Amino acid sequence: MRVLSVIPPMTQLNTPYPSTAYLTGFLRSRGVAAMQEDLALALVLRLLSRDGLLAIREAIAAQPKQQRSPLVQAFERGFDRYLATIGPAVAFLQGRDPSVGHRIAGRSFLPEGPRFDPLDAYVDPDGGDPLAWAFGALGVQDRARHFATLYLNDVADVLRDAVDARFEFVRYAESLAQSQASFDPLARALAAPLNLVDSTLRELTLAALARHAPQLVLVSVPFPGNVYGAFRIAQAIKLHDPSIVTVLGGGFVNTELRELSEPRVFDYFDYVTLDDGERPLLALLEHLGEAGQMRRPQDKLVRTFVRTGDGVRYIDAGEPDIPFAEVGTPTWDGLPLDRYLSLLDMLNPMHRLWSDARWNKLTVAHGCYWKKCSFCDVSLDYISRYDAATAEILVDRIETIIEETGQTGFHFVDEAAPPKALKALAVELQKRNRAISWWGNIRFEKSFTSELCAQLADSGCIAVSGGLEVASDRLLKLMQKGVSVEQVARVTHAFTDAGILVHAYLMYGFPTQTVQDTVDALEYVRQLFAANCIQSGFFHRFACTVHSPVGQHPERYGITLKPLPATTFAKSDVGFVDPTGVDHAALGVALNKALYNYMHGLGLDQDVRSWFSGRVPRTQVPRHFIERALRQ
Repeated sequence: MRVLSVIPPMTQLNTPYPSTAYLTGFLRSRGVAAMQEDLALALVLRLLSRDGLLAIREAIAAQPKQQRSPLVQAFERGFDRYLATIGPAVAFLQGRDPSVGHRIAGRSFLPEGPRFDPLDAYVDPDGGDPLAWAFGALGVQDRARHFATLYLNDVADVLRDAVDARFEFVRYAESLAQSQASFDPLARALAAPLNLVDSTLRELTLAALARHAPQLVLVSVPFPGNVYGAFRIAQAIKLHDPSIVTVLGGGFVNTELRELSEPRVFDYFDYVTLDDGERPLLALLEHLGEAGQMRRPQDKLVRTFVRTGDGVRYIDAGEPDIPFAEVGTPTWDGLPLDRYLSLLDMLNPMHRLWSDARWNKLTVAHGCYWKKCSFCDVSLDYISRYDAATAEILVDRIETIIEETGQTGFHFVDEAAPPKALKALAVELQKRNRAISWWGNIRFEKSFTSELCAQLADSGCIAVSGGLEVASDRLLKLMQKGVSVEQVARVTHAFTDAGILVHAYLMYGFPTQTVQDTVDALEYVRQLFAANCIQSGFFHRFACTVHSPVGQHPERYGITLKPLPATTFAKSDVGFVDPTGVDHAALGVALNKALYNYMHGLGLDQDVRSWFSGRVPRTQVPRHFIERALRQ
């Protein structure tokens, strides 16, 4: 059976989302004719082309002039320049035409829209280059990539204003799916006439079918922002050839569709699978079978939803998952690795890694070895089932991927890579004299000593990210994070001393978090930046999920859950009442503003209260707490 795995819009533009690479590599290891396509990248490249811009202009012309936003009107006025520059800008970001970087860096080549406005906020007090702090005297290529990224974002904003109000490069139409109890909003959107984005995606889908002639199409949906595109792909497939079997899976399904009972989903997808796809797909392939073969009964499917009459049935024969050591090596064969866009939307050296350069995404181990954090979906398989492979197997996979792709950069996408496994990886890489560059997510635990950090740096580690979360010892204990602020300071400083960049995941709005806690947390963060313990961070608003300890035992955290509506579709986030009554949304604006400045080296000497618009309490954290912690 011929199997095609596809990445739906929208995911990263600098590197392929790894789910299809994992499944394609696994299926090929089992003798299945497996192919893959990145329709997310294909869609963006089609829209961001001369033909795409011409089509956008046609869509604008169909609108009454009085309905056109100022951005769209500016695009119309400068259309000839956009048409002339879109090809060179995209080719530059793909690394295919570096020479045009000199023209882009001069800021007289690309048309500039509102996305360029923040550049005027940088002022050099000596009258020199206001961006010299970021790029220096010789940073032509990086400077040009930043400007070209802003330019593409301007075009995306035009698309949103003129063609599809839901369009974004990452969170495309996510409100149609995220925690949507009813399928109705998505059904209405799918029943609407095709706009330019929809029709382009349909054309690309049909072209992929013509190239590969699949009998089975796997659509991997990691995020809510992929759901609408995934259903549009399945819709195009079913209209073209209803005999092609379509299967929906991925991270969004695993977290939000565990109680799926909506029959209309199966107008688009024949099967919906939960958790790791390898075992369910083997069972499904045996069920579908080849002509003349004995087929597995439907009752023997694994973690799979099917439609039965007017209802939905969940089937799980209970067969064990494929061990992590036996899932095989992911393959990127079939994906256009030379067509991904190295974007530079954030000038911070650490923050840029998520969108800059193409990384081979790999997993050190399945699941999380800690699996205690109360805000996390620890009850679900992708967290709860910890399964590791040996360092020898991991480096074998690394070497196979390097041979296939010719690229030595790796992003380890674990929930939290185990210190012992990373140490063993470093030893094995040194043993084989294999040079790579890698980064990934960890926990800031005391096992990361100065000696281990130096060893990891020697093995090629360039950056790590980890959860400091609420930066409050009381709340860290409540959420069972297993670290303290003082410990985080020492560990992050050890990484920085080893030359490894550090990103901190931060959180606000956790149950019982007070205004005082929030102000104190920002002071801790300020001191960590000032002491060069961390170089980057991001504040997330806490969301209570039904699969987390907070969602399952709210009484332990002093909150009351709000009743959930009856659901037939998505179910994940749940509202709650916190007796503290803090307006976390208002505080979040200040936190993110402060953090943005800290990441650019600004405002580190200011009193943290200056970031908040209203009166807030004086911080209770000693001014030099982090410095003292590092001296001890």
